[in-house]
Amino acid sequence: MERLLPLVAALPLISALLVHALAGGLGRRVARLSIGFSLTGFAASSVLLALAIAGQAPRTLTFGAAWGSLLFDPLSVLMATVVSGISLIVHIYSQRYMVEERGFARFYVLLDLMTAALLVMVSAADMITLLIAWHLIGMLLYFLLGQDTRSQTAYRYAFWTLFTYRFGDLPMLLAAGLLYTAFGTWSLPEIFSALAAQPDIRTWFDLPLAEVVAGLIALSAFARSAQFLMHTWLPYTMGGPTPVSALMHAGIVNAGGFLINRFAPVFVHTSDVLHWVFLIGLITAVMGSVLMLAQHDIKKALGYSTMGQMGFMIMECGVGAFSLAVYHLIAHGVFKGTLFLGAGGVIGDARKDDGVPKDDLYTFVVERRPERQRRPWLLMAAITLLVPGAILFAAHYLVEAEFFHKQGAVVLLFFGWITGAQLIFATYRMRTENLARLFTLILTSFTVVVVGYTVISHGFDLFLYPDPVFRAGISTAADIDLIWFDVLVAVVTAFIVLGWLFTYYAEQQRIRDRAWFQALRRRFYRVISREFFINDLYGGAGRLIEAGASRLNVLLRWS
Repeated sequence: MERLLPLVAALPLISALLVHALAGGLGRRVARLSIGFSLTGFAASSVLLALAIAGQAPRTLTFGAAWGSLLFDPLSVLMATVVSGISLIVHIYSQRYMVEERGFARFYVLLDLMTAALLVMVSAADMITLLIAWHLIGMLLYFLLGQDTRSQTAYRYAFWTLFTYRFGDLPMLLAAGLLYTAFGTWSLPEIFSALAAQPDIRTWFDLPLAEVVAGLIALSAFARSAQFLMHTWLPYTMGGPTPVSALMHAGIVNAGGFLINRFAPVFVHTSDVLHWVFLIGLITAVMGSVLMLAQHDIKKALGYSTMGQMGFMIMECGVGAFSLAVYHLIAHGVFKGTLFLGAGGVIGDARKDDGVPKDDLYTFVVERRPERQRRPWLLMAAITLLVPGAILFAAHYLVEAEFFHKQGAVVLLFFGWITGAQLIFATYRMRTENLARLFTLILTSFTVVVVGYTVISHGFDLFLYPDPVFRAGISTAADIDLIWFDVLVAVVTAFIVLGWLFTYYAEQQRIRDRAWFQALRRRFYRVISREFFINDLYGGAGRLIEAGASRLNVLLRWS
């Protein structure tokens, strides 16, 4: 039954060929043909996932002497199910959305080819197959984003995306060369087994192979997942069709998290790479979340939201929570895909009537006029800090008592703690006649979400990495010196507690209405409205390169 895997990857390719061949006779009805193949592929991938959950052993399906192999394992079938499911939804949505667009059949051909490339990527069992699929995804995305050939904006940012992707392909290409030079094989399972037998093997300039390859793989993941300094393409690719945006934000941009998980057997032998992965992910998560709040365009706000979520996903990899990152990318893919597919309807409705009732909730959210008379701020501050921490601790302790022995788990708890505190603080600032009822509903919802998230993420951990020794190795690779970690925990805890106490005090004393605070906020808004001047920096660098090339051209008399 596991031989269904090549069929799952072949179905969208067959669909693309048939759509191209029959478009002249079937016209718009080729969409039904493509949807039928997508539905069949999703059903087949679901069967494969059921086999993996039932305990079917991983195996490699080989179709060529040196390359062209696919891997049946929990990660590949899980990602194949997600890709085929999201692709099916996009196929169905596009049937009506794209019906009046030029190149209707071409769009479905590209969509099927993109699905095939994604499925091959997530199930590739050798480096050559992985590299080919990885490269094709960037090329196909370029054509999908530039579907409207009349739009100069769409073409410009499609090329910007292609350039970033090609830059990100180079580290993986180099990593593949290093691995083949060291072990003489392209097969990923064989490479991982050989590396496990020789974890201290060295490469060029006597550098540790595992560290170098892991760093190169991380760079490729950063480019594909729009991490800091390589993120500028993502928010500006909204000129493409909405179904492409949905597929890109729900599936393609998540490839970085998948890639790091695929090479987990390499990262487990590293010592410092995951620390840099965590740092880049943290910066990206904060920047994406802040920039999202400053956008007036709903699709661009969703783009920066994706950037923030991808940063958090990479950060989870950086603390050793590899399986949690997979769960995160699946949950985010489904959620963000839904938001993009519904964005057009929201924009259309807002142009007619905002539809927001002028009640107390509207006054709080839109006009920013919270109630002045509230409960004692010190009591509410204590509840804000203590209750989320207690819920998080209890939920994780019940699911896995050893959870708190992992440094990465403690780091993630801090982020959960901050999120819970923010939720309760927002409740405190709202106007309501029955604060106790609202507060109870908020805490109940928060508890259900935390327990569900904890149970599901633990299940993903056992499914993707059933070997407890390997799971412990990933956590160890992300650890830092225990003394420094304890100092960091103490400093961050004090910072959070004092920060929230100041937040409550500032809210009581109306500091935000004072002139110095307003001036500070205006300066900060200027910085984020210019997107931290990163685009300006790139634009200036581009102009300098162009000017230098022109002078060199004149100097050498080439024109």
